[in-house]
Amino acid sequence: MAAGNDHKVIVITGAGAGIGRETARRLLGDGHSVVLAGRRRKTLEETADGSPGAVVVETDVTSAESVRALFGAVHERFGRVDALFNNAGVFGPAASVDEIEDSAWREVLDTNVTGSLNCAREAAGMMKAQSPQGGRIINNGSISAHVPRPSSVAYTVSKHAISGLTASMNLDLRGYGIACTQIDVGNAATAMTAGFAQARQADGSVRAEPSIDAAHVADTIAHIVSLPLDVNVPTVTVMAREMPFAGRG
Repeated sequence: MAAGNDHKVIVITGAGAGIGRETARRLLGDGHSVVLAGRRRKTLEETADGSPGAVVVETDVTSAESVRALFGAVHERFGRVDALFNNAGVFGPAASVDEIEDSAWREVLDTNVTGSLNCAREAAGMMKAQSPQGGRIINNGSISAHVPRPSSVAYTVSKHAISGLTASMNLDLRGYGIACTQIDVGNAATAMTAGFAQARQADGSVRAEPSIDAAHVADTIAHIVSLPLDVNVPTVTVMAREMPFAGRG
């Protein structure tokens, strides 16, 4: 259990399900205070499951005002933030560049990119101003930030943007004791990835893809959070050994 200087205040977006829920419960189990952010209070409360270390804050990451209110609540309650897991995201519909609809494009980019920027901006501002200064921001990227799936233009573009966001953050924030990581996950078994039970491949075939337990992603994040701030992990990939990544495309 975390205690004393090991105790951290951690914000997780998209904490109501999947990797966000798994990571929140792992970090709560480690004794940290975890602020669970997401659009649906019911699912956030299910993640909290009565833990005294959990704080639920309904948040729409696409709204800068909502995100400012989230971090205002964190500041009021704890006075600081030690880590942010920028996890909220959506896949959007299967569509190629000539098929993507305006509304679908905006939803994916607003959630995955603007939402991540909104949260990183508020967290970084708090981390720079607090004493002791510094903290850690972990952005949820994807293997699609490197190699796309067929018909995934909106999601793929959004995750390439996360790579740019993380690189810019590392450059702009390193002088303030803030370490930034991009974690690229390959098929953690969640409701969001259930469709990959039969997934279209780059060669046009359709076949099942292997997955891993989301607990392994949570373990990786928990390890990164535990590191001292003079240690950075700019990028890390956690994936099923046999998923089609190296030969994709």
